[in-house]
Amino acid sequence: MGRIMAIDYGKKRCGIAVTDPLKIIANALCTVDTAQLEKFVKDYVAKESVETIVFGEPKQVNGEESETMRSIKPLVERMRKALPAVKITFYDERFTTKLALRTMIDGGLSKKGRNNKNGTLDKVSATIILQSYMESTEYQL
Repeated sequence: MGRIMAIDYGKKRCGIAVTDPLKIIANALCTVDTAQLEKFVKDYVAKESVETIVFGEPKQVNGEESETMRSIKPLVERMRKALPAVKITFYDERFTTKLALRTMIDGGLSKKGRNNKNGTLDKVSATIILQSYMESTEYQL
């Protein structure tokens, strides 16, 4: 059985979350500089069994594709060619960052701890994308 990986893509850095091998729990993994994302994912997939990679699909509030999607599409196509055994898909990420921020506040994380220079917000956002994907009707055990 392979893990599911979720990526919250950003212009500077990306949050990464993965499931356990049984695909029961979504866990924040790390943040990666966007320029290093493709290499990181390939290296991770070489070490760990990953069956699905879920990219957060950035959409505008009206449902139209966002500008960030233009950066993600070529990356996804390269990764599909490099990792043909891995399913790569998208999942709507609208409001994920706001939900992640609310989760951190509700969890008692200080304002300094919520400062995204350490990538906490990106990791929490990726975890929310992964958990939402797992709970959706798209994903079936």
